[in-house]
Amino acid sequence: MPTLKETYDVLSEQGLLGTEIPDNITNNLNHLFELREYQLEAIRRFIYNYEKDKRRIKPTQLLFHMATGSGKTLLMAANILYLYEKGYRNFLFFVNSTNIIEKTKDNFLNLLSSKYLFNEHIKFGEKEVFISPVENFEGANPDAINIHFTTIQGLHCFMNTPRENSMTYEDFKDKKIVIISDEAHHINAWTKNKLGKEEKLAKTTWEHTVNNIFNSNLGNIMLEYTATVDLSHPAIRDKYDSKIIYDYSLKQFRLDGYSKEVKVMEADLKPIERTLQSVILSQYRRKIAEKHKKFIKPVILLKSRTIDESTTIEDEFKKKIKSLKISDISKIKNNVEQKSILNTAFNYFEENDITLENLVSEIKEEFHENKCLSVNSKSESEKKQLLVNSLEDKDNEIRVVFAVGMLNEGWDVLNLFDIVRLYDTRDAKAGKPGKTTIAEAQLIGRGARYFPFTITDEQERFKRKYDEEPNNELKILEELYYHSAHNPRYIQELTTALVESGIMPPEKREIHLKVKDGFKKSDFWSNGLIFINEKKKSDRTKIKDISDLDIDKLYKIGLRTGYVRDSTIFNGEKKKDVEEKRSKIFKLNDFGIQIMRKSLTRLDFYKFNNLKKYFPKSKSISKFIEALKDVQVEVTTSITKLDSLNCDDKLEICTEVLKKLQSNIESGYTEYVGTILFKASKIKDLVEDKIINIAVNDTSDKEIGIGMSETLKLDLRLDLKNKDWYVYEENYGTSEEKYFVRFINDAIDKLQKRYSDIYLLRNQKIFQLYRFSDGNSLEPDFVLFLKEKKTKQILYYQVFIEPKGSHLLEKDDWKQQFLTNIEGNYQIEILAENTKYKIIGLPFYNEDLKTNFIGAFNEKLELKA
Repeated sequence: MPTLKETYDVLSEQGLLGTEIPDNITNNLNHLFELREYQLEAIRRFIYNYEKDKRRIKPTQLLFHMATGSGKTLLMAANILYLYEKGYRNFLFFVNSTNIIEKTKDNFLNLLSSKYLFNEHIKFGEKEVFISPVENFEGANPDAINIHFTTIQGLHCFMNTPRENSMTYEDFKDKKIVIISDEAHHINAWTKNKLGKEEKLAKTTWEHTVNNIFNSNLGNIMLEYTATVDLSHPAIRDKYDSKIIYDYSLKQFRLDGYSKEVKVMEADLKPIERTLQSVILSQYRRKIAEKHKKFIKPVILLKSRTIDESTTIEDEFKKKIKSLKISDISKIKNNVEQKSILNTAFNYFEENDITLENLVSEIKEEFHENKCLSVNSKSESEKKQLLVNSLEDKDNEIRVVFAVGMLNEGWDVLNLFDIVRLYDTRDAKAGKPGKTTIAEAQLIGRGARYFPFTITDEQERFKRKYDEEPNNELKILEELYYHSAHNPRYIQELTTALVESGIMPPEKREIHLKVKDGFKKSDFWSNGLIFINEKKKSDRTKIKDISDLDIDKLYKIGLRTGYVRDSTIFNGEKKKDVEEKRSKIFKLNDFGIQIMRKSLTRLDFYKFNNLKKYFPKSKSISKFIEALKDVQVEVTTSITKLDSLNCDDKLEICTEVLKKLQSNIESGYTEYVGTILFKASKIKDLVEDKIINIAVNDTSDKEIGIGMSETLKLDLRLDLKNKDWYVYEENYGTSEEKYFVRFINDAIDKLQKRYSDIYLLRNQKIFQLYRFSDGNSLEPDFVLFLKEKKTKQILYYQVFIEPKGSHLLEKDDWKQQFLTNIEGNYQIEILAENTKYKIIGLPFYNEDLKTNFIGAFNEKLELKA
C-alpha cells in the first residue's frame, strides 16, 4: 500500500492538488518573505488533505519532513492562517528546548522583529485579527489566534503535575486544538522504545502526553515539522508512513539552489591560528560585498567541545585580536597554497591597496571583544537568544559567536559563513561517522542557509548564482567554510556524513570548456551575431484606471435567496419546489456611489496610496470610482430577491465584485517586461573558454558532468572534437541534451543541403532571454545558427532550443510557450540592407516525445521530413 507521501506525490504530478493559494494566506504573511515553490507545494498538499481527502483520519496528524533552513516556520504561519479561516482559534505550539522559545515568540509576536512572520495587519475580510499569547485556553479570545508557547518538557510537567493557571487535560476536552510541534523528532521517545517496554513506562514519556491531548477531540489537528525524523528506525517509519505528507530533503534544497555551497578547509595549525584564518577570510568576504554595494556582515562560529575549552579559546581570541601584529598576518600569508581561497583574498587586498597594516587595523576594529558573543550555557543562550536571532540586522554588530552545543537546533541565521572546529577528535566506528560527526554535519547544514542578494535584476534573490563560475569573486558570498585541523581520516568521515545528509554532492568535477580552434578561425566567429532581448521596467506611467487595462469587465455573483422551509420526513407530504432562480446584469454604478464607496473602504487594496502603485496617473478615489461604471455584474438569485435587492445585498455584490477585480488587477500587474526588440551582439564578444564546476552522480540523471566522448551509454556517445558544427570541444550536459546533440548529428546531412555556416552553441551562462509579458528570464540550452544557401539576400537563422526531461515538461511549460511565441513578435535592428535575420524558438526537445519537435524543426527550417 502506498504511503501518504507517495499518494500525494502522484496527485501533485497529475496536477490534482490545484494551484491557487487562498488570499487570506498570501495577504496576511509578511510580504518580505516570498513563499517559494516547495513551500507552496506543502501548503497545497495540506489544503487538499483538509478539504478533499476522503481518507483523512480524525483527529488528523501530519508531518512536514523538510530540510533545515527551508522555512518551516513560515509554513507554520501559513497553516495557522488557513486553519483560522476554517474555524480554529487555539494553537498549542511546543519546541524541544527553552532557548528556542524566545526566538519563536519573537518571530510570531514581535512586529518590530526583522523575522516577524505576519503582515502588520492580519485581516480576514473587514475583521482585523490579533495573535494572542495565552497561558491556557480558558477565557481565550474567540476572535484571536491564541497561541500557547511551551517546551515539550514543560508541557509534560504541567499536564502531569497540574498547578494554578497551568494547562490540564480538562482544558482540551471541549475545544478543537491545533498542536504544532517544531523539531518534532523529539516527541518519539515512546515509539522508539515501546518494543518490549511495559505500558506503564510508556506513559511517562512526552509522546504519551502529546497523544493524550491530541486524542481528546476528534477535531484536533497535529502538525509536526522536522528535518531529521529517524525513518531508519522500524517503529518510527511504521508510525509516519501514513503521516508524512511532504518530504523536501536537504539534498533537494541544495540542488534547487537555496543553500550555500559547503567547503572544508583543513590546516595543520594551532586552533587560534585557524581561527585567525577564518577572520581574514571573513573580512575578505565583507570587502567583496561592499565592493558590489551589498550589506553583508559575515559571522564566524567558533565551536568547542566543552564550555571550559570554549571559555579558554574566547579569552585567547580576544587577547590575540587586541594584540594583533602584522607578523601574525604575514605568517599566514606566507604559508597559503597558490590555489587556496586565502591566497585569493591576499591578492585582492594587494590589488586594492589594502596593506597588511590596514588589515590589522580593520580586524582589531571589526572583531573587537564587544563584537563577540558567547552562548555556551543554557542561561547564557536564553538571555542572548534574541541577539543571536537578529545577527543579520544592520544594527547587530556581532561578528564572532562562541558555542558548544546550544545552537545545534533552532538557530535561524543566514550570514554564518565560517565554522571553526576547535578540537581534533573522532568517534567513527568501522569507517562510519559517529554521533559527534553527524551532529557536526547537521550544524553545517544549519549554517548553509543562503544569504539572499542580487547584483542584477535578472537574478533570483534566494538562489545561488555562480555555481558554474568558480572564478567569479562573488562566489565567496555563496560558500560556507568549515575550518578543521589537518586530520584526513576525520575529513573523510565528515565528508561522508555531509554527502549522506545531502548538503554536499558526492563528487565535484572541474571542467574546462574549450571553444574549438577551428571555430575561432571561421568567418562566423569574426562576424557572426547573436540577437537577444532585454528586460526593462514596465511603463505604467499612463495608466490611470481600469479602462487602461485589458481585464474582465463582467463578473458573475451568486446571491443567497434567503429561502427557508420545514418539512416532516416520511409523511409523504409534497411541497412546492424552491423558487426558480434567474440572472440579471447590473452595472456597478446602478447600486449608487455610497454603496461603491463603502465597498471600497472594506478592502485595504483600494486605499488610494496602494492604488497609486497600479494606477500611477490616478488622481483620486472619486475618479477611480467613476471608471468603475463600465464594470458589470451578472447576479443569480431568486426572482423575488432579484427584483428587490436591499442595501445589504447591493453591498455584498459590490464587495465580491471588487475582490474579483482586485485579483485581476494584481495578476495583470508586472514590474518588468521583456523587450520585443532583439539587439545584436558579436559572437566573439560573448563566447569564450570557461572553467565550470559540475556535481557528478548527484541527481537521477547520471549523465550530468560526463562528456559525450566518455559516456558509457552507447546511444549517447559522440566525439564532438571532430564535428565542425559544434562550437565547444565537448558536451557535459544531461541525457536529454546529449540526445538532442545526437539528433542534430543525425540531421546534419539534411541541413547541409540547404544551409551553410551551421553551428550549434551550448548556452553555458552566455545569455538570457526575457519573456515579453513579465520579464521572467530563461536560458535556452542551445542556439542553432544557419545561413541559407540559395537566396538573393543573405539570410541567417537563429534557432533557440531547449531539451527538457519529462519530469519538467509541465513545470517549465511557460518557457516553451515563450520560445514558440518569439517568431512573429520580435523586432531586430536593420544592420545591412542585403542581410536578413530570422529568429525562431522551437518546442521542447524530449527524446520520448519528440514527434512535435521534429515536425516544428522540419517546418520552420523548410526541411523535407
